[in-house]
Amino acid sequence: MDKNDLKKIKKNIYEFPKSGKMRVPGRIFISEDLFVDDKALDQVKNVAQLPGILKYSIGLTDMHVGYGFPIGGVAAFDIKKGIICPGGIGYDINCSVRLLKTNLTKEDILKKQKEVVEGLYRKIPSGVGRGSPFQINYKELDSLLKGGAKYMVEKGYGIKRDYLYSEEEGCMKDADPSKVSKKAKMRGIGQIGTIGAGNHFLEVQFVEKVFDKKIAKDFGLKVGQVVVMIHCGSRGLGHQVASDYIKLMEEKYGYDGLPDRELINAPIKSKLGKDYFEAMSATANFAFANKQLITHWVREELTNLYGNNTKVEVLYDVCHNIAKIEEYTVDGKKVKVCVHRKGATRSYGKGRKEIPKEYRNSGQPVLIPGSMGTASYVLVGQKKSEEITFGSTVHGAGRVMSRSLAMKNISGSKIKKDLEGLGIKVGSGSEKGLAQEAPEVYKDIDEVVKIVDELGISKKVARMKPLVVIKG
Repeated sequence: MDKNDLKKIKKNIYEFPKSGKMRVPGRIFISEDLFVDDKALDQVKNVAQLPGILKYSIGLTDMHVGYGFPIGGVAAFDIKKGIICPGGIGYDINCSVRLLKTNLTKEDILKKQKEVVEGLYRKIPSGVGRGSPFQINYKELDSLLKGGAKYMVEKGYGIKRDYLYSEEEGCMKDADPSKVSKKAKMRGIGQIGTIGAGNHFLEVQFVEKVFDKKIAKDFGLKVGQVVVMIHCGSRGLGHQVASDYIKLMEEKYGYDGLPDRELINAPIKSKLGKDYFEAMSATANFAFANKQLITHWVREELTNLYGNNTKVEVLYDVCHNIAKIEEYTVDGKKVKVCVHRKGATRSYGKGRKEIPKEYRNSGQPVLIPGSMGTASYVLVGQKKSEEITFGSTVHGAGRVMSRSLAMKNISGSKIKKDLEGLGIKVGSGSEKGLAQEAPEVYKDIDEVVKIVDELGISKKVARMKPLVVIKG
């Protein structure tokens, strides 16, 4: 790691002192062994210049260059004087992870591994632009944008527990479908129930190791158990909403005083700021509904393969790219702030009312996907995260190689062959997609998780390994 003018505060914590136009210091949570490039560090300093930012501009252990904010970036803004920034949320609004727990075992999957990969690949659309067999009209889409996962369950695509065990219970309450453009709706209406491409995936995994037996039991996990991880977002609708509001903010406020035009923003209390928050909330609900339909189809396919006694339940569902109004103690006072999590995950400790009752004595489940073919983790949120990272932790391993560079240097067909050599069956329509998401283009997930565990912002509960990978 190139420290530049970083000052080491303590193990795994570095700081950019406040200088120049920075309103607050920058805090970086990383070890000396993990790579982070200078551009991502510069983005942390740029974010520290935004109006109304509180305490620190934060870069987490998985940080790398993003649009405006680093991916793995967190910032909280004063609710009266602060701003809301699409670059601090991302184009794939509510890109997020849902974990399903089953009563199947690793041996059950190995007996029918070929049927599982073929069945899930056939059932759940994946890939760039690939549409969905689930079709609705625009009036129904507005209801979905308002109701999120709950709307899908009410229509018969799942059970009540599915959304109750999701962040925000699968529905952002401030959603206003009228703030989502017709173009965005056109891009999204045919994509509900689809994974998409990029780093999104569906994996059938097994619990390889348990680190905390008590918390694992509370979450319903044990060694050898099969779980299903779904990683996807808001598809074309989310991308268009981001594009629409970036343009509107550019026209209304311009770039004066910004260190980077990608940090275009609007005051949170302004009409445009409120409109974007309500559109973003509706888009987040699209992503919740998207995963809900995928959950329903996974449940159907596994029941078809293994019989009516098959259980598939939502363990939890967490957001990655989102802005939320939350309460924290800042300078000794409890205040409401607008927390931007860009490639970051909420990590609440025990006792918070936002956590499902079943988990309140444990803490919030935190779901950390690995890179393709590597381990993924379940962690549990900690109170310390609420003190030092605005209730946030990492969302994955974090890239070290761009997609374009990966395609030039890595063979997708070799990656597939290597994975199958490890006993992992792959369903994918694109060797290019496999090359872009090869394990070597990411940081070491075990090291990333080790650091956040040592920091005490989230603690290890279980590690999973993949048996089946579905990619776009």
